[in-house]
Amino acid sequence: MGIKLPDDRNIFRPRSTNNAIRIYFLIFFIVIGAFIYREVMAGEIQKPFLPTPTPTRTANSFASEGETNFQAGKLDEAITSYLEATTLEPNNSEIWAELARIQAYSSNLLTTDAEKRTRLQDAVKSAETAVAVDPENSTAFAVQAFVYDWYSYPLYSGEESATYLLNAERAIAKALQLDSQNALAIAYRAEIFLDQLRYNEALDYAKRALEINPNLMDVHRIYALVMESIGNSYDQAIESYKKAAEINPNLTFLYISIGVNYRQLKQYDLALEYFARAVKINEQNNIKDPIPYLAIANTYINIGESFAAARNVMKAVEFTPGNANVYAQLGLVFFKSRNYEGSIPAFSCALNGCTALESCIVRQECSEDSDPASVPPYEITGLPLSDSTLVYYYTYGSVLSAMHRKGDDQCQEAMRIFDLIKKVYSTDTATMSIVNAGVEICTGS
Repeated sequence: MGIKLPDDRNIFRPRSTNNAIRIYFLIFFIVIGAFIYREVMAGEIQKPFLPTPTPTRTANSFASEGETNFQAGKLDEAITSYLEATTLEPNNSEIWAELARIQAYSSNLLTTDAEKRTRLQDAVKSAETAVAVDPENSTAFAVQAFVYDWYSYPLYSGEESATYLLNAERAIAKALQLDSQNALAIAYRAEIFLDQLRYNEALDYAKRALEINPNLMDVHRIYALVMESIGNSYDQAIESYKKAAEINPNLTFLYISIGVNYRQLKQYDLALEYFARAVKINEQNNIKDPIPYLAIANTYINIGESFAAARNVMKAVEFTPGNANVYAQLGLVFFKSRNYEGSIPAFSCALNGCTALESCIVRQECSEDSDPASVPPYEITGLPLSDSTLVYYYTYGSVLSAMHRKGDDQCQEAMRIFDLIKKVYSTDTATMSIVNAGVEICTGS
């Protein structure tokens, strides 16, 4: 019996195949593969298994980030976020207005007139853009009025100040015309009245804003400012500043204002407590802000602790070694501490300007024999005479006249300072009494 083999009929005969069909399909797949490879290399087809592309951020996303940073007290970061939002939606009036508002508030954290002016100029541009892109937006006009008001004082005096105040008044009138119940506009109207010394109207409008919307930080801040300005209402000012701080708990300028009012009431421990809160917020945000330390120093001066005062001013100098205003504050602290000799180089550096070596000596980091190559590069540009620097000028002139000795040139420098003051403040009785006393010392010797 033979073995059954499969297909034994063809075991010694080649099987028939269709090679032409196989070759056709092989060529087809090669052509398709070459086409796909070319398209992938050209970027027309995305490679498989690549990560999903990151979605493009929206203007609202940046605006929300900006609001979060503002609530956290990170005002510079908030400005950056809102600027990003404006690039994505350049015709969004609300975003421009909020940017302007934050830019104005951030100027409160700057220490020199030049820095404040630059920041407020940015705020003015943003506010004007907010109005331009939506001329029917009441809040945009309200913020524009707020910015104009802050820009007018204390950076300018005379006609310039009056011009900006007039512009602020026109803008706030338009804001209230568009929405007579806009609490923000009513509050800013109160602040403008305050700068016009119209205290009764300021108080009326501040109260109206509170009645309409007591949930806005700005409303409580302005009511507190009115109470503070009226005088003998420091307790009410403190309470309203505290309510503003409850709404925005990380804005250091609110705590500075609370501390200043406690200092007016001679409650120095509470003043120092609130200044310390501002320091803590800045530390949490890694912000090197000299203002809380200067506030602490001035408080210690009031209670006769000159060493603690000087230590805090030196901390401010450490944070901003190129800031002329801080050197002026150091001079003022030395003067109030009766360290008159120490105040002279600090005032001179702040008001006249000084070299990097001279500023280093004032900071007590160098001596006259220090190697110039090792001196930190902080050359100081002098502060011009203005309302905010006047106290430095007449104090400097007074200490020079009091400390002069026969044969030195301190009275010559004092008279130069007094002449500068007389050119601008000849009608200011209080200032001229100080100047005249210094002049009498020098001319009578």
